[in-house]
Amino acid sequence: MDPQQYSLLFLVFEELRLLSKRHRPLYLRLRSSHIQNRPLYCRVNMSVPVLDRFFNQEDPRPDFRLSRESFVVLLNLLNQDRRHGWGATIETLVFLFWLASGTSYRVVSRVFGMPRSTVHDIVHRVTEDVVAILHQVIHLPKTPEEMEVVSRGFAGLARHRAFMKAAGAIDSCHIRIKAPSGPDGQCYRNRKLFPSIILQAVCDHQGRFIDTYVGWPGSVHDSRVLRHSPLYRQSAYPPPGHFILADGGYPCLQHPLPLITPYKQVVQGVGAQRFNSHHSRARCIIERAFGMMKTRFWTIFLKALEVHHTFVPHVITACTILHNICLSAGDIVVQDDELEDDPPEDEGEAGLEAVSGALWQDQLSAEVSALEEVPPDHNYC
Repeated sequence: MDPQQYSLLFLVFEELRLLSKRHRPLYLRLRSSHIQNRPLYCRVNMSVPVLDRFFNQEDPRPDFRLSRESFVVLLNLLNQDRRHGWGATIETLVFLFWLASGTSYRVVSRVFGMPRSTVHDIVHRVTEDVVAILHQVIHLPKTPEEMEVVSRGFAGLARHRAFMKAAGAIDSCHIRIKAPSGPDGQCYRNRKLFPSIILQAVCDHQGRFIDTYVGWPGSVHDSRVLRHSPLYRQSAYPPPGHFILADGGYPCLQHPLPLITPYKQVVQGVGAQRFNSHHSRARCIIERAFGMMKTRFWTIFLKALEVHHTFVPHVITACTILHNICLSAGDIVVQDDELEDDPPEDEGEAGLEAVSGALWQDQLSAEVSALEEVPPDHNYC
């Protein structure tokens, strides 16, 4: 073989080598060692921009909507030390990028340089892993001391001692979905005529979710969702003598679930107006909790999720878990004031208030009129 042929072969092999570098996978796989039978995965491909930014210690929030501290807490809770596949860190980043961007699996596959089917499998697998830690992250107060902290927090929010027995604030919001085909699709259209699934949640005085219930079609009334929720059916929370704050879309109840709602408009008398004002100050924390979650994952909540409607409850549950993780890590986002809130529905149980929680509501209103306001020791609102 003459020198010209050698030179040509060298150029061909060099071009193939450079081409293979440009299309390397995220991880370069090493050969199995003589100690371990399974292959080791190592060395992240820094030609992937989102990974280059993350592993070079740049702020991950623009790409993944979580701070680095929140990401570490999430990984610790998942407690996964995979020595196969893409690894826990990469899979969690792929899931968070999909959640933060709201794009299709195809777009995410191009961003990370992996097959579309792999992205689909990773998103579904990590979503289920996050949902599995639900009860570690979202739970009711476990001790009398924790309950006391929550009650005092709501009294601070309301700026009145009459709300010292408040144990949470409840509300619902609608998550847009792609309407399923067939006759059942119309069941998901809410009063605003777009298809949705309902998330019912209870939060504490800091906006941390302590109970969630998701999955009912958007056409169902809030009060019906409430009646079928475990919180209502089990009557295990709040403790005796405590109550949960709700808006006018819920019935005012004393049993089986103590709910205190504002007086319906138009209210008569200064006492009722003052009660509604203090009630609103405390109850609005659940709206702020929804607002923070929607701001963080705005692509999920402000447009229809491009997934099967049966998978939507799992995604939304994962979002509520991530919301709590971020709050615990001090990763706070400022609520977008332009986000549209769901207005309260008309009360679904006509006449129920007169025989249920109306007397308790009147007693609280009388306390508001009799007691002085509590000077706030913290600027909650």
